Order: sequence, then C-alpha cells, then structure tokens
Amino acid sequence: MTRWLTALLALLLIAPAAKAVDEADLLPIDEAFALTARAPERGRIELNWRIAEGYYLYRHRMGVEVLSMGFKSDPLGLPDGIAYTDEFFGDVETYRDDVTAVLTGAAADGVPSIELKVKYQGCADIGICYPPHTRTLRVALPADAGVAPAALPGAGGIDLLGGTNPAIAAGGLPLPENQAFRFEAIVDTADRLALRFTPAPGYYLYRERNSVELQAEGVHAGEIQWPPSQPYFDEHFGNVEVYFDPVDAPLPLQREHTRAVPAVLRVTFQGCQDEGICYPPMTREVALQLPAGGTVAQSPAGAPSGANPFSAEGKGESFAPEGAPANAPTLWFAMLLALGGGVILNLMPCVLPVLSLKALSLAQGGGNHRKARSQALWYTAGVLVSFAAVGAAALALRQAGLALGWGFQLQQPGVIAALALVMVAIGLSLSGVVSLGASLAGAGQSLTEKSGPAGDFFTGVLAVVVASPCTAPFMGTALAFAFAASPAVAIGVFLALGLGLALPFLLIGFVPALAARLPRPGAWMETFKHLLAFPMYLTAVWLLWVLAKQRGADAIGLALVGAVGLGLGLWLWEKARFKGALAKSLAVLVVLAALWPVVVVQRMPAPAKSEAVKEGVVAYSAERLAQLRRDGRVVFVNMTADWCVSCKANERTVLGRDGFRDALERAGAVYMVGDWTDVDPEITAFLESHQAVGVPLYVVYPKAGEPKVLPTLLTQAIVDEALAEAGR
Repeated sequence: MTRWLTALLALLLIAPAAKAVDEADLLPIDEAFALTARAPERGRIELNWRIAEGYYLYRHRMGVEVLSMGFKSDPLGLPDGIAYTDEFFGDVETYRDDVTAVLTGAAADGVPSIELKVKYQGCADIGICYPPHTRTLRVALPADAGVAPAALPGAGGIDLLGGTNPAIAAGGLPLPENQAFRFEAIVDTADRLALRFTPAPGYYLYRERNSVELQAEGVHAGEIQWPPSQPYFDEHFGNVEVYFDPVDAPLPLQREHTRAVPAVLRVTFQGCQDEGICYPPMTREVALQLPAGGTVAQSPAGAPSGANPFSAEGKGESFAPEGAPANAPTLWFAMLLALGGGVILNLMPCVLPVLSLKALSLAQGGGNHRKARSQALWYTAGVLVSFAAVGAAALALRQAGLALGWGFQLQQPGVIAALALVMVAIGLSLSGVVSLGASLAGAGQSLTEKSGPAGDFFTGVLAVVVASPCTAPFMGTALAFAFAASPAVAIGVFLALGLGLALPFLLIGFVPALAARLPRPGAWMETFKHLLAFPMYLTAVWLLWVLAKQRGADAIGLALVGAVGLGLGLWLWEKARFKGALAKSLAVLVVLAALWPVVVVQRMPAPAKSEAVKEGVVAYSAERLAQLRRDGRVVFVNMTADWCVSCKANERTVLGRDGFRDALERAGAVYMVGDWTDVDPEITAFLESHQAVGVPLYVVYPKAGEPKVLPTLLTQAIVDEALAEAGR
C-alpha cells in the first residue's frame, strides 16, 4: 500500500507536464468579436459584432450602459439566438458569424455624441471561454432635424446653407479653448486607445505640436498615428500641417504585462483660430481603465526591472507564461518559491490548530516507523489533492469571468459557517463528548484520538482549508505566476505549495532519527487531547466573527443554532452507538438539520456597507486613488480582509500603532484601505494590477514615480523607510 501511494504522489507531481489546450491558438478578444457602433438616427444606435469562425457570443451576457447625459435609452434589443446547453450557464442562446443589437431612445437637443459601455462574453469552440469584456465607445449622433451642417473651413465664417458658425454666434470673438478644441479618449482595445480631436468650425489643430503621456503601471504610450493632414501657411509657424475637421487618431500601447490597470492619459496640443488668435499649448487629462489582455513585449536582455522595454533595441528571451508580468519567475523557480512558501505556512497561526492534531496523531504512533510513514503519506495525499482541487476551482471560476483570488472560498459565508461547525465538531470530539471513530467510516474518521488512512487524509484536507486565510512569504510570487500560467503549469505550482506544507511530516515519517525525538505515548496524551479542544473552539469563534462582518447578526444567530443542533446530533449519535438503526437514523437527521443554516446563510444578502470609516482612513476606490496621484499625494494602500490572519496581525502590530500614524503624518500620506472580506471585483482588479492573487497587499505610491509593493509581513522599520522614500 505504501509503495502504491508513493507512486500515486509522484504521478500527481509529474502530471502538470501534460500538455493542456494551447491557449496561444486563441484570437485576441477584439479580433474574435469585432465590435462597431453607428447611429443611423438620433434615437437609434446599432451595435454590430463580427464573430470569427469557431467562436460564439452568449446572448444573456450582452448589455449596454449609457454613460453620457442627454440620452434616455430603452432596453437593449437583441435578436433570438441559437439554443445551446452550456457547461457553465446551462440552457442559453448564442450568436455566431454576425449579430446586431439595437439601442433605441431619445437624444436631447444639441447632444453631438454619446458614450456607451458595452459588455459581452464569448467562447471558442476549442473549449476556452474569455472573461467578461467591457468596451467604451463614443458614437456620433446625426445632427438635429432642421439644423444645417457646419460651415466649411475657408468660407469666411459664412455657412453657405444658412446655418450659424459658433464663432459668429460668439460675435466673432475667440471661443473658450474647451469649445474651440474638444478632446476625447476611450479604450479601443487592450493595446490601443482611440483619440478624437474636434476643432470648432473656423479653427485648426497643428499636427506636429503635440505630446502624449500615459501614467499606468507597466504600460507605455507609443506615437500617435495621425491620419493625412492638409498643408497650410500659418502666420506664426510658416508652412505647417493642420486639421480643420474632426480627427480620429489611434494611440498604440506598449505593455509589460496583460493585467487590468487604471491609467491617466495626458495629452498636450495646440491650435489656432483661422485668421485669428493662436492658443497657447493646451493639456487635457482623461482617466481610463485599461482592460486585461493585449500583447506583452519582452524586455531587452539586461534591462532593469520596471524599465520601459520599448526604449531599447533588441528583445530578451522570456520563459514566463503568456500573461505573466515581464519579470515573472521561471517555472522551476516559481515551484521552488511555492515549496518554500508551503513550508513557512506551517508556522502561520491559521494552520497551527490543525497541525496540533497531526502532532498528536504522530505522538500516538509510539515510534512505529511503518505507521509513521503511512500517516505521513496519507496526510500528504490529502494536502496535495486539496491544493489541486482548490487551485483548479479558482482557475475555472476565474476563466468563467469571476473576480477571484487566493482564499476565495472564505469570501463565501456558507463556507465560513460550515468551517465553524466543523471546528465545533472536532472540539466536541477532543473534549470526549463524542467519538468520531470507525462507526463514521469515511466521514473524517480519526481526526482526533484514533488514527487511520481516512483520518490522516482528511487532516490534510482540513489543513489546506484553514490555510487559505494565510499568505506566507514567497507564496505571493508563486501564486501570481500560477494564475497567469496555463492550467497544467498552475496545478504544478499548487502541488509544490502543498508538498511544502506536508514536508515536515514527510520528514518525520521517513527519517527515523526525527521520529525518535517524538515523546512516547502515555497518560499525558489524554489531557493534551482535551487541551487541544480549546484552540478549535477559539477558531470557531473567530470564524463566527468573520461571518458577522460578512452577513451581520442574523447570520450569527443561524450559525449558533446550527452549532447547538450539531452538538445535539453528535450527542445522540454517541448515545445510539450500541442501539438500533432507528436511534442512529434520528441522530443523522438531527445532524443534517443542523447543516441547514449553512445553506440559509449562503443565500443571505450582504448588509448595506456603512459609509463610516475610521478617522484618518480613506475607503479604497480606483477613482479616488487616481485623483490623489494626480494631486501628487503620497498614498499608503492596505488591501485586507477580516478572514486574513496575516492582515490582522500586521494591523495589530504595525498599522494600528502610533508609530505608523506618525510616519504617515511625516510623509503627508493618505491611508487608503480596501476590504476584500466579500467578493469585490474592483479590489480584485487592483490586486491583479500588482501581481497579487490575495491579501494582504501593501502598496506605497510616491508623489511621482512607480509604486512600491511591501512584504506581506510588516515591521515598523519597513513602513517607515517606504513612506520616507515616497515623501521625498
């Protein structure tokens, strides 16, 4: 049996080398689903998707939101699709080849265009689905009925069709610069922005007198791709190239990664009034959210981390997965980091209660080396299978478009409530109220005083579940690599993390000298077993506190009812141990009824978030952070969660003390906190933009320049140094 299990573990570790579906065969989403928009009438906008062969769109995942004022829209009109049973969404309708959606409504007088946010999601026939995609489009509306088109440039300000030039409406005086030259920018694709410059009739824009700057982590602006211009003799600059009409100019982006990041585009340009004044250079800023995706260019060999890879010649070779950051580790280095992170995870407070159970089990072995090896292997099998399952679930849900990261299961209140009941059951068993032994074969057997393969296996499962709130050193980089890699490689990283968590017990099982140092069995073990019940009860209390943060007092009441019912059911089971089937059936029914509150808690809506925040703390929002950066403020961002034990430890030892507040004051810094206790796509996007897959995450933004990510375990010295450097 031991040899068979060893071979199985080896197979699990080698399995990631198998070739998964090649995602490189996928088209970029904007090529797979080419979206265009037009307004044939002021009250009718048509959105058309040209769908590549071998791809399809979901009807129920398509929607549109009007971002501009002045257009009251009706619901989006969609044609009937092709009926299809989908593995993710069940019975749905899909579109292939081509589909046109119609948005009708009423446009206010004088509104020249409207901005739309279009959402859609689709898949490829090879079995891979894209995450939900969002495009922001600016659609020009036809002129109001009865209003003539603007005058042609060069006509002396006279509209040949009888209309009125804005300059004439201003009495011949120059227009304010915002009316004379309008500027708009939207995200066209993950690799390109669409810029629109609109000079008023009788005004022109210089082609050469402009500059562009993009503030976005790891994304750089290329050169504006201007369309053909017209030559013009200008009294200020002589022979120049200008634009009298509205001009659309693409701006290519050069990316070091494919993550979604916030951005601020700053464009400076200059123009003049025909036969009038010349305006000084004008600067406009637009806040954008760059989507995930696009093409990553490799950094030149020897280029420093964080440097613009497009400012040097040549390209280096990258061994990181597609979609990973430019400075991502290699596969084997990522697996080594995962292994080290797993070993350190044994020292984290969230895992210690379960590890104490395993230590008790080993001590009960009494120096039996064969039994120690079997226990170590079964425990390792439980850890590896659980890490692979958690990793596969996270990858699948992210692929389906959900904003998830490490510890995602603890964002579900039902999981929190179920774990609390498990801890109560284990505590009752350790206290001697009930014996979860052979009579419950397969249902977590011997998680306490009796050992066996099932008990050792499920101890490994439980260790992985309660390890989720913790992020040990080295884990962040390894997990970021995993979430950007192919599924097969990602599972390999998760298995390496699990092997690290199980490694201490493997060494005890296979190194007799270590096993010999364990204390001998004796009467002391019964007292030790009873003592271990109290960390389990405390863990249940902590989980209920987290549940209160997620769903409020009603959820706590339901969970406590479930805990009392569970205790009653286990007590009845113990009393019925030597009785008939009827008594045992009654006990099982009571236990099952005690689990019903878990289902109810999961379905409860989240309570309304309180607007109140602690003094000196700013709640995280991407818009607020972008504004603070534009204002040149130092910002300390703390991404936390109530179920994150490492987060709470840092807040108690560093971030909640006077030394931290003094450091903030010296640097003139703003303290911004994001709460990831519940699912929050905006915070998930922020985590991904900094190559993080979970909390805690601490980022210090200086007055100017790139932000700095701090370690997951903080000290006052680390925080002082980072804030002092950012404030210079």
